[in-house]
Amino acid sequence: MNKSKQSNNPEQLLENMTELHADIQKEGKEIFDYWADSISRKSFKESAENLSYYLALRHHDITELQTALIPWGLSSLGRLESKTLITIEAVIATLDDIIGSERKTKHPDPAKFEAGRVRLQKNTKKIFGKKPDHRTTRIMVTMPDKAAKDKELVHDLIAEGMNVARINCAHNGPKEWKKMIQNIKKTAKELEKDVRILMDIAGPKIRTEWVFSHQSKPKVKKGDDIRITRNFEKLPKEDVNFTAGCGLDIIYEQIEEGQPVLYDDGEMESVIKEVHKDEFLLEVVKTKGKSVRIKAEKGLNFPKSHFYFETLNEKDQEDIQFACQHADIIGYSYVNDGHDIQLVQEEVEKNLGAKAKNIALMAKIETARAAQNLPEIIFTAASKQPFSVMIARGDLAAESGYIDLASLQQEIMWVSEAGDIPVVWATEVLDTLVSEGVPTRSEVTDAAEGTRADCVMLNKGDYIVEGVNMLNDIIERMEPLQYKKTPTLGKLNFKSTKKN
Repeated sequence: MNKSKQSNNPEQLLENMTELHADIQKEGKEIFDYWADSISRKSFKESAENLSYYLALRHHDITELQTALIPWGLSSLGRLESKTLITIEAVIATLDDIIGSERKTKHPDPAKFEAGRVRLQKNTKKIFGKKPDHRTTRIMVTMPDKAAKDKELVHDLIAEGMNVARINCAHNGPKEWKKMIQNIKKTAKELEKDVRILMDIAGPKIRTEWVFSHQSKPKVKKGDDIRITRNFEKLPKEDVNFTAGCGLDIIYEQIEEGQPVLYDDGEMESVIKEVHKDEFLLEVVKTKGKSVRIKAEKGLNFPKSHFYFETLNEKDQEDIQFACQHADIIGYSYVNDGHDIQLVQEEVEKNLGAKAKNIALMAKIETARAAQNLPEIIFTAASKQPFSVMIARGDLAAESGYIDLASLQQEIMWVSEAGDIPVVWATEVLDTLVSEGVPTRSEVTDAAEGTRADCVMLNKGDYIVEGVNMLNDIIERMEPLQYKKTPTLGKLNFKSTKKN
């Protein structure tokens, strides 16, 4: 669209909108046609069409056009994710009315404006279960170890409002998972609640597998060195006080000196100081607080490195096999593109055959590459089976930087809504409350922001029941005030300054 033609004149606005509509139709059709043959799930077809038009629109800068439309009382096109083309058509029809055009463009059917919202609600119900009585946004909780034994804890979580139980396959094993699932399903039946089971496959996330230190109280601070090794046989040398094991061979083959490495969602920042065949040395450049304790099973992020994993490891394959038999949703960590989704789909099909299309998948969006490739991830997954995404904000912030996280998490929600894909808002929601018993003010605001998603996840902690209770209250209070990006303008409770 030609920016030089921008004007507040309704005739010029009509010309600009008509030109934009033609561009979006053409470009959107090209995007849809590229994916059309791979869409075997009929219920995704309309969603895929709308997503294609939305992606085509977002290839254009229409900010000046948006501003020009507002004085005429028209849609600024800022809330068209689920209704892209018909919103543009509605504006064109109204501009026709304003200038008295002879062609009299027909206004779109009002029912079509709700179609995307209805599709998203159906998808959310299919994946996350029946809508709770007083809210639409669901609550997900990561199961603590004691959920395998403590039936009272499971009862309290469900009673307070948990809708989805997340089992992290990076911890525990099939024995504990079975007990957790048994407790959840039995209690949900007793309470007459619809609680879904998500099994989160660890995937190729780079983690510390073991740690060793020559110190009695091992902590690292700025200037310290840490060795990362894949040699699990030799006792670590004493030239460095702290050594951590990581057995993923590919990282040793692709890293370079000077690249940044972040530990545990940014608790510690470091750079690669030396690279050797079976190990590399990190120099700590920043820690949260004065020092940080290095632990096993914590994530390592390499923001400047792009590792490619061609296959699922043996543990992932075994965990997917278990999940196919016991879970409602299979989540997968460290997804980067459509190829990663295909690997999981192939493994699920090996276990379930034709029934694979019935089990829901969830992609954890925790890298900048995943955010950039989100449309490809959505088309690949949702074309075959029910699909949702989780915004794993901890790793995403570590990979992209905290400043970029603010915009990335919004963009993920917009693109997902355009494809009628349910979104989970995750990482550190009400974290201080869950771990210490009292929330911070910023956490409450963050939890309220999360209600724009379709599900909000809480992590485990000593006060997790209290966390579910508070999150339930926050969602119930926020829901009458907004839906996605759209405020709902009910009556406010402010006192008028007008004198009686």
